[in-house]
Amino acid sequence: MKILRPTLILASLLMLPASGMAQTQLLPPPGAPRPLLPPPGMPTPVAPAKKESRPKPPVAAKKPAPAATPKPTATPTPTATVTPAPVFDDPNVDLVYGAYQRGQYKTAFDLATNRAQFNGDPKAMTMLGELYANGLGVKRDYARAAEWYKRAADGGDREGMFALAMFRLAGRGGPINREEAARLLASAAKLGNPKAAYNLALLYLDGQTLPQDVKRAAELLRVAADAGNPEAQYALATFYKEGTGVPKDIDKAVRLLQAAALAGNVDAEVEYAIALFNGTGTAKNEAAAVALLTKAARQNSPIAQNRLARVLVMGQGAAMDKIEGLKWHIVAKTAGKGDLMLDEALAALSPEDRTRVEDAARKWVGTK
Repeated sequence: MKILRPTLILASLLMLPASGMAQTQLLPPPGAPRPLLPPPGMPTPVAPAKKESRPKPPVAAKKPAPAATPKPTATPTPTATVTPAPVFDDPNVDLVYGAYQRGQYKTAFDLATNRAQFNGDPKAMTMLGELYANGLGVKRDYARAAEWYKRAADGGDREGMFALAMFRLAGRGGPINREEAARLLASAAKLGNPKAAYNLALLYLDGQTLPQDVKRAAELLRVAADAGNPEAQYALATFYKEGTGVPKDIDKAVRLLQAAALAGNVDAEVEYAIALFNGTGTAKNEAAAVALLTKAARQNSPIAQNRLARVLVMGQGAAMDKIEGLKWHIVAKTAGKGDLMLDEALAALSPEDRTRVEDAARKWVGTK
């Protein structure tokens, strides 16, 4: 299910926060920037199986049995082999979600409607909310989506609770109701929804809807991080770097950054790259750091673009390449991440090389 999330930014200890955090975020935890290199001049289900009819085995001719003393008859033991029911008769198999995954949204809508109306299936109700919310197989209708999410939440479905909470926070399908959202997130988190635990943690950090409680926020982030939520892993890493709600522990912070980076969190990729480059909380590995910075730069992280530019212009951890490095400098500067030192390096280029740099930057920006 898509997560309806505001686009706000978590803070970073090693550098200014990069933009484009995952949409589940509501607000940033506190943090302070630390640069990698000398400080820059500017702020930096499967198809249903058919029931098979089994042919009866041929009956063999009986051989006459030898005479024997009759034994008392015993109750026959039931066979251990049971023919499984067809998939479409198995309530544990979700054909609705299977159709949704295959992009068969109209089929998913019809199946979910049938289950919701005749079986009272809360998961099917959540699916109807998802389909209405995203206009999949049916015309988009936030009010109808909210109705189905509420029915699913009332029926105890944790995904429906989470989705309705995000609707209430965004004022989608009805007025904003942060208090109801907090209650729904708490219920969904208690039922094991890691996204709900993450967002509830952010409400505890905000201190507006709920009393500010960084220790409770850290506990909730740990629940979500242990469940593999990369945004929670990144946020909890920031907590460990700063000692917010938990004892300061750089090694734990870096391990969490690594996990979040492997899961594709761009901000974690940037900060884990910095840790690798500097050998902070992990073995120093400049080549791996440059590879991660390159990956994050290509995902349009201005911080990564700036750090990659410095590495390439100065030849640190990678072969010197001023043309490529200054291309990334111009791209980062276009996104608001300026750097006086790199400006000076650009000014020192020959007119021909400067033209090459500007052409490369223009091509990159034009193809984003």
